[in-house]
Amino acid sequence: MIRTLIVDDDFRVAGVHAGFVEGTPGFTVVGTAHTAAEARARVRELAPDLVLLDVFLPDESGLALLPDLPADAIVLSAAADARSVRAAVRGGAVNYLVKPFTTRQLTERLLSYARYRSLLPADGNLGQDEIDRAFRTLHEQDRSAAPKGQSSATSRLISDQLKQADGPLSAAEIAGELGIARATAQRYLTALTESGSVTMGLRYGATGRPEHEYRWHGPDRSRP
Repeated sequence: MIRTLIVDDDFRVAGVHAGFVEGTPGFTVVGTAHTAAEARARVRELAPDLVLLDVFLPDESGLALLPDLPADAIVLSAAADARSVRAAVRGGAVNYLVKPFTTRQLTERLLSYARYRSLLPADGNLGQDEIDRAFRTLHEQDRSAAPKGQSSATSRLISDQLKQADGPLSAAEIAGELGIARATAQRYLTALTESGSVTMGLRYGATGRPEHEYRWHGPDRSRP
């Protein structure tokens, strides 16, 4: 089993990611951490094989923590700017996944990482073809930032709409504001909820059935 540590400042998001990992064959979650200091302590204590690392930690950037980790790391973050991605690569991240993402997107990256480990043992000599195959395997199943059939631009518009709202919004309200179909808004909101970036509740009106409402819960992309 690939022993995995989840590092995210949000307790709920960490729990969602832990559920994703536990549902992936060959992986187990050995712990979670919510600050860089806690992550350092947990790494020393638990010796994980893999760290799923957020960038926005309250005491230190995950990018600063990355080079000090004696384990492989996949960055899971709302930070989508080129400087953060380049810093993650310099720090040794084996992959980078932008929030919000779906279970499928994370699972595919985890399974690719597991195959990479099987092709690149801890010791021994390898031929160039074997090395090339191992590195190709790391990204062979990567998918675009949006789920199949969805646009990353639309996902970002819906995310921004929720971030700027004074309170929770329904799928119908978001659809009306953005000029898209309610069913389309609902599909994107489902993916955002699954990723842990959005929380879903119920709105009870004077009459009729309760309606789902959504509130932004993930880190703000505008944070430094």
